[in-house]
Amino acid sequence: MGALDGRVAIVTGAGRGIGRAIAVALAAEGAAVALAARSRADLAAVAAEIKDAGGRALAVPTDVTQDAAVEALVEQTAAELGRIDLLVTSAGTAAFGQFAESKPGDWEQMLALNLRAVMLSCRAVLPTMLRQRAGLIINLASIAAKRALPGSAVYTATKAGIVGFSRVLAEEMRPHGVRVGVLIPGAVDTPIWDALGASPPRERMLRPEDVARVAVLMASLPPNASLEELVLLPAGGIL
Repeated sequence: MGALDGRVAIVTGAGRGIGRAIAVALAAEGAAVALAARSRADLAAVAAEIKDAGGRALAVPTDVTQDAAVEALVEQTAAELGRIDLLVTSAGTAAFGQFAESKPGDWEQMLALNLRAVMLSCRAVLPTMLRQRAGLIINLASIAAKRALPGSAVYTATKAGIVGFSRVLAEEMRPHGVRVGVLIPGAVDTPIWDALGASPPRERMLRPEDVARVAVLMASLPPNASLEELVLLPAGGIL
């Protein structure tokens, strides 16, 4: 018996990196997982991995920056898996550089994917969770929301926005049995660094599976307990 037997989860950004690791870990604990990302090939690979291990997975190619696509994701999950107990928002992107040298057009993707898509996904699952009077939302932020990291001004704004948004949503949902938590990891060794060039030493970073273990912990707490804000750092601290 897994800690999440009978639960249904949606994981955005599930095609790779942290989202992929979280989806696999939730499925290993018995949850049926709806996998959302833009890449059909990535989703198919993750779904196959989960099913080969005896788990349940539903691959739903989704651009989470699009309102209609997110609504369709939620509707399909509820229709095919029967309910929605858990949402994990892991989709995100990053670009770094001095703010004075940036252009407004450079900000748009991070604002849309890192912040607006999180809010959009939360809003889409809430009607179902409110009807059930139960549910859990875990939003992924970043240590950049807590520490001033030069070169990350716009990225930091999006991740700090997630923290603030999650705090307010947790209070609004508290009377309705819906829990909201935010998971704040430090540097994680994921493919996102491949496109960024120079990076801290990747061997010192967290692994996606480390973050996934914490997400499972948050998801497996009894209904009378809630981890609402958790910071997870590499043992070496801020890299």
